[in-house]
Amino acid sequence: MAGYVGILVSDPWLQNQFTQVELRSLKSHFMTMWRENGCLTLADLPEKMSRLKHVGENLTEQERTSFLKDSFKNLDDDVDFELFLRVYLKLQAHTSAVIGSGAKNSSAFLKSPTSTLLHTISQSEKASYVGHINNYLADDEFLKKYLPIDPSTNNLFEIAKDGVLLCKLINVAVPGTIDERAINTKRVLNPWERNENHTLCLNSAKAIGCTVVNIGTQDFIEGRRHLVLGMISQIIKIQLLADLNLKKTPQLVELVDDSKDVEELMSLPPEKILLRWMNFQLKKAGYKKTVSNFSSDVKDGEAYAHLLNVLAPEHSNPSTLAVKDPLQRAKLVLEHADRMGCKRYLTAKDIVEGSPNLNLAFVAHIFQHRNGLSTQTKQISFLETLPDDDQISREEKSFRFWINSIGNSTYIDNVFEDLRNGWILLETLDKVSPGIVNWKVASKPPIKLPFRKVENCNQVVKIGKQLKFSLVNIAGNDIVQGNKKLILAYLWQLMRYNILQLLKNLRFHSHGKEINDADILEWANTKVRTTGGQSHMASFKDKSLSDSIFFLELLSAVQPRVVNWSLVTKGKNEDEKKMNATYIISIARKLGCSIFLLPEDIMEVNQKMILTLIASIMYWSLKQPVEDRPSGASDSDSGSQSETTSNSTMDDTSSESSIDENGNR
Repeated sequence: MAGYVGILVSDPWLQNQFTQVELRSLKSHFMTMWRENGCLTLADLPEKMSRLKHVGENLTEQERTSFLKDSFKNLDDDVDFELFLRVYLKLQAHTSAVIGSGAKNSSAFLKSPTSTLLHTISQSEKASYVGHINNYLADDEFLKKYLPIDPSTNNLFEIAKDGVLLCKLINVAVPGTIDERAINTKRVLNPWERNENHTLCLNSAKAIGCTVVNIGTQDFIEGRRHLVLGMISQIIKIQLLADLNLKKTPQLVELVDDSKDVEELMSLPPEKILLRWMNFQLKKAGYKKTVSNFSSDVKDGEAYAHLLNVLAPEHSNPSTLAVKDPLQRAKLVLEHADRMGCKRYLTAKDIVEGSPNLNLAFVAHIFQHRNGLSTQTKQISFLETLPDDDQISREEKSFRFWINSIGNSTYIDNVFEDLRNGWILLETLDKVSPGIVNWKVASKPPIKLPFRKVENCNQVVKIGKQLKFSLVNIAGNDIVQGNKKLILAYLWQLMRYNILQLLKNLRFHSHGKEINDADILEWANTKVRTTGGQSHMASFKDKSLSDSIFFLELLSAVQPRVVNWSLVTKGKNEDEKKMNATYIISIARKLGCSIFLLPEDIMEVNQKMILTLIASIMYWSLKQPVEDRPSGASDSDSGSQSETTSNSTMDDTSSESSIDENGNR
């Protein structure tokens, strides 16, 4: 019977959207539904899915029916288990869009592309992003034959189907993220090569801070417009906000009075810094109101008029503030911006309608072009007194992107600040080890009483000890106080535990064998040796690893076609080492490994990050079918969500899995 109704999950991407516990629970629900009907069609699902907690409680049957009618052409189609899972994911994302994700920073471009799963796209946003692409990628050798894109057409989504455009756009946003030698840029790509590009894109997008939960390579290949536009908007946002930090723009210290305020400024997300900068300039202009968002507070155009008058008084128009009609004022504002050389990201109508994404883009571009800040020696000296530990900074970024990739309720901008109330850490623990958190004694933000934060963090430490983390002299209050070294130590152990559990669940679960660092080390060396490789790794801090040759031989061992050895250097000097390290990261992501380290981590042999790299490759390799695959086959499908994390776990996991384990349906 099981084979008849189709309960196997052959799609690797789909497998990685759920933990094994979740799959068992959903399989139980699916089988119960199928037995009740003798068969199952899409038309049956709106009523049947009322039993699934997340989509059943938050959507009415009518809403589920309406959504499925919009998503599928024929509701009479039979449903197998894979289709059931896809429907569940779509409804889950739709539910989040309807009830809100609870994420902070309402002015953010898009916290997650799934928030736009309502099959509608903003034509203004599309036109704006097309203009951005035409401007920044016009000289690209590969893309120039496709550019400029006509914003009035849907050519953007067609061009994006081969993955090259998105990869190139990521490199514009954060230069050097993708080694372009790893991008497949033939004129006509076969399906495997196209998959590889999208896998590389998705894993690289996660590595620069995009949220890509519940998105797979197939979504881009099929040109699903809302998802493509959502991804593009996030990438452009990252580019436009890149200078809004003290490292890139030290003049931002002008916004604060002393070193304590500087530390607070450093912890703010870029959008908040942008608002702070805007209000700083508006205060100079005598503007009495405070702008707290990029929507309702700028709709009348008055704040923009004052801002541009301060930044570029030589181009001001006295009638801008005199006109009564907001639309006319918005037009005059944009004319002022044009005269000062600021490229438009929006129309006058977008200002009046309060489009948050486009207003944010507009203000960010003004900041990039002319921030109006002065370099004052006294204030810049504050920065010299602050600790500048590149290692801590890199680790914070790696752990932050890892946590965000899991798909918690809130997107975090700084692990030292955003984890202090304990809630996101509890959510992450529950994703890594479903059911381990006692939610009855946890307090959900906003938390006003300090002792509630301590209670949350005490449970975080208690669970860490339960998972056998080394937590000597660490208390919940250390997390509440933002102790950087202790927080990083905890996060490293949590990430490592997650990796080891994933590896254990893949191959060794039935034997109850625990996986440890030594097993990963032995696996890597054996893999390289048995496929004819000449290099060897003595430990995860072996300095000989800095030339990257071992990692290249390992990648070649798990997938012979992935490494182009003609592009590999001997790694004799720093430049050659960096070329190899950059290439390794890109081809590992192209293969399907979700990794968050930087080339410097490889060159300096950061043993923590080296472990995550090897474990990610091992995880990908062990997931592949045992039988030989065709020589031209790509491994990318498994890669779009091949996590070193337990991906996209469901809100109702623990309740459903406990029902399943007790045999009740």
